[in-house]
Amino acid sequence: MTELAATMRASGMHDHSPGVAMRSIVIGLTAFLTVVDLFATQAILPALTRHYSVTPAAMGFAVKASTMGMAIAGLVVGFFSPHIDRRLGILVSLVLLAVPTMLLASAPDLTVFTMLRIAQGLCMACAFALTLAYLGEQCSAMDAGGAFAAYITGNVASNLVGRLISAGVADTLGLASNFYFFALLNLAGAVLVYFTVRRVQPMHAMPAAQSPFAAMIAHWRSPQLRAAFAIGFCILFAFIGTFSFVNFVLVRPPLALGMMDLGFVYFVFAPSVVTTLFAGRAVARFGTRPSIWAALAVAAIGLPLMLSSHLAEVLAGMVLVGIGTFFAQACATGFVGQAAQDNRGIASGTYLACYFLGGLAGSAVLGQLFDRLGWAASVAGIGVSLGIAALLTTRLKLMPAP
Repeated sequence: MTELAATMRASGMHDHSPGVAMRSIVIGLTAFLTVVDLFATQAILPALTRHYSVTPAAMGFAVKASTMGMAIAGLVVGFFSPHIDRRLGILVSLVLLAVPTMLLASAPDLTVFTMLRIAQGLCMACAFALTLAYLGEQCSAMDAGGAFAAYITGNVASNLVGRLISAGVADTLGLASNFYFFALLNLAGAVLVYFTVRRVQPMHAMPAAQSPFAAMIAHWRSPQLRAAFAIGFCILFAFIGTFSFVNFVLVRPPLALGMMDLGFVYFVFAPSVVTTLFAGRAVARFGTRPSIWAALAVAAIGLPLMLSSHLAEVLAGMVLVGIGTFFAQACATGFVGQAAQDNRGIASGTYLACYFLGGLAGSAVLGQLFDRLGWAASVAGIGVSLGIAALLTTRLKLMPAP
């Protein structure tokens, strides 16, 4: 286990080192088990809507309430990041995450369900932000892009596998069993972290005279970081808007897919698992701005396809949106980790807060568009968000060559 733990320390590794492959697997699996609860519930959104007898927008907001908790936790963890033991913080967060996950199985109404999703978000974001800070602090500049890409790839995989598991378990054993199973996955994540993440001291890179609040303000004063935070907001706004409400399009005529079929639809994330791994290389070769622009363009191309009445075209559109948004997220996340020369924990926490607030806003705004004006209006809103992200990308300076 000592050798496996050492793979999490990327400093000094080179791209051809066998240890990098193991490091990427461990980082990706940690990410998977950290955020698997976030998107898996979307696969059973129609079933939950029927179970609680509410509108799609109301259920969509309740499910996405976890992003509210993640936004809050991102700021709080970022604020106190210099004083938090990384390993212990990640461990405690994942163990506590299993509690609200298990309680969701018996949530009596939508209000309780929503509060438990917020609690899930608080725990997920704590683990997520501390892991990003850990990677930013422990990875050399040469390896940082690959490490962050591996972490986002695990996030992508959680979207695919998590949704498949959720749809399959709920369809076979019922909604309650679904949440019990995911509680076990949360605990498995804690076990993985226990055996793989090295115990390191918090990084006290902050000048003694600078408070965490002052450090956060300093990050907001940076045009580059400010633009990156806003890009993160737009990315999850678009992603959540796409993959929440397309569920209702898929289960309604003329497509009319069943719950299990809806789960298999999320193989559309499989290409993203592969493409996101190359985000670090793309940034190193072409630069941050061209990489993000290309990713956003790919996502935009997929939007009109999702308005089709033919399943193949809708699926192709979902594939393109998934590839584009995840690739852009990996580029932006890596940029924040490198652009923040100090107080990286605070920078990562701020980015995550903006990112998840974007998801919450996407669920609320696009949910209302979906309920009142239909799917085409939601797709138009997604397109606007991608366009804004592209404009903001002009403010990101190219990363210096390693």
